[in-house]
Amino acid sequence: MKKIIFQAQVGVILFCLCLFQSNQLFGQGSEAYGQGLKAYLSKDSSKYIRFIVWNQIWARTMENNPGTAINGEARNSTWDIGARRLRFLAYAQITPRYLILTHIGINNQTFATGGASGSSGTGPYGAGKKPGIFFHDVWNEYAVVPAIDPVTKKSNKYNISIGGGLHYWWGISRMSSASTLNFLTIDAPIVNWPLVEFSDQFVRQFGVYAKGKLGKLNYSVSINKPFATNQAPTFDALKSQRQAVDNNGDARAAVQGYFDYQFLDQESNLLPFRVGTYVGTKKVFNLGAGFYHNKKGTKSVDASSNVLNHDITLLGIDAFADLPIGPKKKNMALTAYSVFYDYNFGPNYIRTVGIMNPSTAFDPNFPAAQRSLNGPGIGRFFVGTGQIWYTQMGWLLPKGEKTKTRFQPFGAYTYKKFDYLDQAGNYFDVGANIFLDGHHAKITGQYSTRPLYFQQGNTRRIDGNRGEFLLQLQVYL
Repeated sequence: MKKIIFQAQVGVILFCLCLFQSNQLFGQGSEAYGQGLKAYLSKDSSKYIRFIVWNQIWARTMENNPGTAINGEARNSTWDIGARRLRFLAYAQITPRYLILTHIGINNQTFATGGASGSSGTGPYGAGKKPGIFFHDVWNEYAVVPAIDPVTKKSNKYNISIGGGLHYWWGISRMSSASTLNFLTIDAPIVNWPLVEFSDQFVRQFGVYAKGKLGKLNYSVSINKPFATNQAPTFDALKSQRQAVDNNGDARAAVQGYFDYQFLDQESNLLPFRVGTYVGTKKVFNLGAGFYHNKKGTKSVDASSNVLNHDITLLGIDAFADLPIGPKKKNMALTAYSVFYDYNFGPNYIRTVGIMNPSTAFDPNFPAAQRSLNGPGIGRFFVGTGQIWYTQMGWLLPKGEKTKTRFQPFGAYTYKKFDYLDQAGNYFDVGANIFLDGHHAKITGQYSTRPLYFQQGNTRRIDGNRGEFLLQLQVYL
């Protein structure tokens, strides 16, 4: 408890320093940004290329899971500064019907982890160093019925585009295609990307897609070839039950889709990246639902090593609201999002994850019976066969008269009930955004908690919690 209190105090001090500094800065609503880094290739502006560059730098103080070792040293807590995302994206509208997009970058580099493949030890390719830049998105698209008629220049109420490549037109939920540039909280809860880095490449798969609008109904559907997985299944002797793992052989086609009805302002679907908060610039209320299905995506064995294949079926239903509240001149807004997931990966499937986890191992001298099932460092139970409910809410505070800096406190809650575990978990996040120039320049502070699971006899139950304070500096152009 003392460590948690100390950690929170350090976080509050750092955040308050940022608040003090931000009062000296100006620029809100992205007025200075305008069209961004955009070059027109024709006089009528129908041909153009746009570039987007962004950095998200995290500073953190973390309380580690019991028994954690970092770079061979036993540590109950640690701090670091690292790169959550360093990205470059370019897309071009070469004619009113053709679009090409390319997106590259790196993610999750810390002082001890996240380096290039094979980096370890000490030296120019030591642990955590020189991560490899890779392609996140690469796709080509053709507008069968363009959103804007190329002749009349009027909006088409009903439109459709088809495309293909390594793409982000994802199913399950709105947040499954979340933009990483404009989250309400410091980041996504990650449960919205349940296949991340197993049968996808950082939430992307190769496939073909169709997207468009039928009046106020926005939709996207795709057929993909999942990346190969080959984990060896083992029998869960603790509970005498099968436990599915990712093993898809020659992967069958995965089908997915997301549909949302947009009651108020209509959102752009030129790109798949869905906005987390509009910072008081739109009036939005949507209801949506989505799915992902992949036949024979996992395998399990029984006590006699008999193998069974299992389908992956992932379902989601959600609601998103970003609404102005109070006097118009104050430009206050309420942002809220809630989603319910029903995930089925096969019997007792489970995964753990730790975002930018600085630890990869337990201290060998720490008793194995006292180690958390979460894993070392800041690991937590991520997704599994079962149900997840995630809700977030933020309030954009009134606009000031002498400064354009905006403040937006927020909170989030995640409930996870997995078949593999004997007790449901509760996860909490609380923090605030300081908008210096909308999302183009912002500071975000957040404190998060996670439950710790331990094996107790023949059960897997919660005994205590751990926390971490995160401070993000974001700039995108």
